[in-house]
Amino acid sequence: MTATQDDPLERVQTKIAYLERAVVELSDAVFRQHQDIQSIEAQLKAIRERMAGTPSDDARTLEQERPPHY
Repeated sequence: MTATQDDPLERVQTKIAYLERAVVELSDAVFRQHQDIQSIEAQLKAIRERMAGTPSDDARTLEQERPPHY
């Protein structure tokens, strides 16, 4: 093969190598984002459970309310 015939093949091989590296990098990024999302979902669940166990200000009964002059 001459140098002119190797050129197109070399370019294709270079592009394939670049694309393979890009795929690995994107896969790693997606994996890290997945881990972040799972962590955030766990935190959100914990906050929701904490909020569900806490009585809100609206849920007070009249017996629990102090008159304004006390």
